[in-house]
Amino acid sequence: MRAIDVIDQQLVLTEQPTPAAGFGEVLIQVQAAGVNRADLSQAMGGYPPPSGASKILGLECSGSVTAVGDGVRSYQVGDEVCALLAGGGYAEYVNVPAGQVLPKPARLNMAEAAALPEVFATAYLNIYIEAAAQFGETVLVHSGASGVGTAAIQLCKTFGNPCFVTVGFDAKVRAVRKLGASVACNRRTEDFSEGVLAWTENAGVDVILDPVGAPYLEPNLHCLGMDGRLVVIGLMGGASAELPLGRMMMKRQRVIGSTLRARPIEAKAKIVEQLRHRVWPEIDTGAINAIVDCEISLADAQQAHELLQTDRTIGKVVLTI
Repeated sequence: MRAIDVIDQQLVLTEQPTPAAGFGEVLIQVQAAGVNRADLSQAMGGYPPPSGASKILGLECSGSVTAVGDGVRSYQVGDEVCALLAGGGYAEYVNVPAGQVLPKPARLNMAEAAALPEVFATAYLNIYIEAAAQFGETVLVHSGASGVGTAAIQLCKTFGNPCFVTVGFDAKVRAVRKLGASVACNRRTEDFSEGVLAWTENAGVDVILDPVGAPYLEPNLHCLGMDGRLVVIGLMGGASAELPLGRMMMKRQRVIGSTLRARPIEAKAKIVEQLRHRVWPEIDTGAINAIVDCEISLADAQQAHELLQTDRTIGKVVLTI
């Protein structure tokens, strides 16, 4: 099969062995694969795949089932699906545990379906499982025009959680407002923590979803309310910062570190099952959409990574085969 290999930090289309469906797995003929910042980090040597996972980049895909392993009864050959992967999406074929596979929403094309699994699993996991957001609670979403950000905004709108969203450009402010952000600010020109406090009448938000890390810790906790939960899902800005323990204690705040990729197969299957029951029906009705910035051929994966690095995209960059 054709697959992307990383050679001297460049993405090169090569011939590689086709995987087989093992026990409890399905083999998918990939038609599209989502590009995530974790892929960029892995390509630069900073984010190795979990033990046993494919070394090929790609954490989500869509396509058709071409084989099913022993023990699989939920899918059959020919089913159109999308899947959450630990790796392997930048290829013509990928094998994946059946519990991490979802049916392709009928109203979406393959590129749109490939833009769903990783970002909606990440947003749902961290807002509604890790932070246990309840109806009516307020949420601060950073990097709101990213794949995870656009997913988080739509989940918040659908499940009754007003959200304040930060982005890096004015065009993105307009885009996230259209998606359902209650308030949006340009982080380059506005102080988001003061904006959050003004919006909440100094109460602070209940939940924060943060992929930035160190430089946002102090302002995040400044605008996090009583019993608030800060979920750190990325370290784009750095990994070390001072923690104001006194304020945390007085406000009973919690800081939660969270990753998705290295979780056990059983844990991922539980997340995917919740997506199937709570999120997929909303996609079917059109209440939630796949946000695709552009589609790029698998052979031009390097171009896709360079585009994502510009920070100008809104939603997902998707590779097509």
